[in-house]
Amino acid sequence: MIKNLGRTAALALLLTPLGLPAQATAATAPAPVAARAATVLTLVDAVRQLPVADEVREGYTRDKFKHWNAGLDLGDSCNTRNEVLLSEAVEEPTVGTGCKLSGGRWISYYDGQEVTDPGKLDIDHMVPLAEAWDSGASNWDAKRREAYANDQGTPASLVAVTARTNRSKADQDPSTWMPPLLDAHCRYIGEWTATKLRWGLAADQAEVDALSVYAEACESTVVHFTPAP
Repeated sequence: MIKNLGRTAALALLLTPLGLPAQATAATAPAPVAARAATVLTLVDAVRQLPVADEVREGYTRDKFKHWNAGLDLGDSCNTRNEVLLSEAVEEPTVGTGCKLSGGRWISYYDGQEVTDPGKLDIDHMVPLAEAWDSGASNWDAKRREAYANDQGTPASLVAVTARTNRSKADQDPSTWMPPLLDAHCRYIGEWTATKLRWGLAADQAEVDALSVYAEACESTVVHFTPAP
């Protein structure tokens, strides 16, 4: 339960809504943010900070991003996927041998669905691996791509959601896909933008245009991001 409180507090730092309705309010989050100075921007200004560049898919394969690795706690027998599930559970699951999870309860913020079977959840990379590759990760070495694919150092990077919504999203950016739950849109745009800024990833013009439109509607959302190590 302590883990859950840590993730909720970290997410409150990442996206701070000021007088905005439920769509801007963060509910859950990955592991505690490292004690480093964060940049704080309005969502509108954060979107403006994104470098604009054409995307290049050439050379991408999913296996160039090693995941899931052994996670943050090398002694818990849980990989990154299961650590995220444990941290985001609103009711903790039972942890069996080899970190096999059973029971528990989660809320998928993309669609507001309650899930009680961890096998029905996907861990979504907020900015999909292919999108990250297109936006600058093709220039990284394998170690940095692994760090990206398993990033629990900030609440935005990895999120447990229903498999249906994750697979509907696939590798799309916000110009072509948004969570089906309207109340999730401000949070989602904030987390997408924070992840790109954290990792120094670019955005293409169609993506920036879409982000800007959503950001104007989420004018009270404040984004905190810490550059990745």
